[in-house]
Amino acid sequence: MQSKATTVAQYLTELPEDRRQTIETVRRVILNNLDSGFEEGMQYGMIGYYVPHRLYAAGYHCDPKQPLPFAALASQKNYMSLYIMSLYGEPKQEMQFREQWAISGKKLDMGKCCIRFRKLEDVALEAIAHAIGRVTAVGYVKACEAALQKKTTGPDTNSAKKSAKSGKGPNASQGAKSAAKSAARKKSAKKKS
Repeated sequence: MQSKATTVAQYLTELPEDRRQTIETVRRVILNNLDSGFEEGMQYGMIGYYVPHRLYAAGYHCDPKQPLPFAALASQKNYMSLYIMSLYGEPKQEMQFREQWAISGKKLDMGKCCIRFRKLEDVALEAIAHAIGRVTAVGYVKACEAALQKKTTGPDTNSAKKSAKSGKGPNASQGAKSAAKSAARKKSAKKKS
């Protein structure tokens, strides 16, 4: 549920009282532990925490006009959510976060980087403090650039095509299907001429 609010203050005033108090408490924990290189503002209809363009001019690779997102806090239709992007691409950080949360004894409702909760009592604030506090803006940019580099220099596409044609490797069945379709087209073309 994206808000049309243009400022964090406006976003907070639009919330029902119980949700406002919960969001404000989680927000305080984030702000108290956030590296000074990050900034807070509205992003994608949520309260966002990001690396500003003045520190990382390239911005978000999916939309370079946007600063590089790091975290977001939102009130959704059926729950509230906190997104911590550094947990998504860093298995070690995710494991540490899950361990910290488990220490609290609270049930964790989490997707890839989205932590969902319905009330403040559901939230392990100490785990959030650690997850936010252990990441610097500079370190986060380096991690994002490394992940993008790994993505663009993945498996050699020529070797993937060769393995598909040879009948070996992960694309073999696709290669066999493609070859069968090509042979059928050639056979059909010969019959017509």
